[in-house]
Amino acid sequence: MTKKQQIQIFEEKKVRTVWDDETQQWYFSIADVVQVLTDSTDVKQYIKKMRSRDPELNARWGTICTPTRMLATDGKYYKTQAATMEGIFRIIQSIPSEKAEPFKQWMAEVAAHRIDQMQDPELNFDQAYADYRRLGYSDKWINQRLRSIEARKELTDEWDRAGVTQGQQYASLTDIITKGWSGKTTKQYKQYKGLKKENLRDNMTNIELALNTLAEASAAEISKAHNPKGFKQSAAVARKGGEIAGDARKKWNAR
Repeated sequence: MTKKQQIQIFEEKKVRTVWDDETQQWYFSIADVVQVLTDSTDVKQYIKKMRSRDPELNARWGTICTPTRMLATDGKYYKTQAATMEGIFRIIQSIPSEKAEPFKQWMAEVAAHRIDQMQDPELNFDQAYADYRRLGYSDKWINQRLRSIEARKELTDEWDRAGVTQGQQYASLTDIITKGWSGKTTKQYKQYKGLKKENLRDNMTNIELALNTLAEASAAEISKAHNPKGFKQSAAVARKGGEIAGDARKKWNAR
């Protein structure tokens, strides 16, 4: 089963989604959808109250929700309550929001766009470019960010091939690479930048993105050349990739 993580943008707000090749459906983060429609400051409490005032929805909650691995704000993957378009439509019935109808139309566009993407993968980058432009990023930064996404994908493909499991092992390898070029773990780097829930890579400068991309691309190429097996060998590769970018950073700072 192949699942594709993707951040969708609705009215400049992020909605985490996962495309499941087996079921050929999008799964939307329920918490993200509720937050978008209600602007609630406590989404968990809103969902709890919503279920209590809609017994029929509450009774069907177990079948509507599908625990799905999604990327959290700390850069790690967790089981998250998600639902298909049909499930989200049912949830929307219990949310009095003027955004309900526009959101339904937006979901339909997301589904239609996925069909186009399957026929032309280049549209994935076109969509990401448009999304970042709407969020106010510069063309130069966006191009660098898209290169970083491509490098990350090549690296995680190598991790999958090596038998590395998603979640904590992915996070640990990412920490090794990040510390190799920056001197900080991912968590420490977010603290250094004063970030809380924000995505670290979306808050990197052009130079930081370039170094991170160099580290991950180097790790991917080393992995392809040496064919590591399991987490321990992949960690050694990650360390080498991080060191390559770390050396590049030292040379940049010494100019």
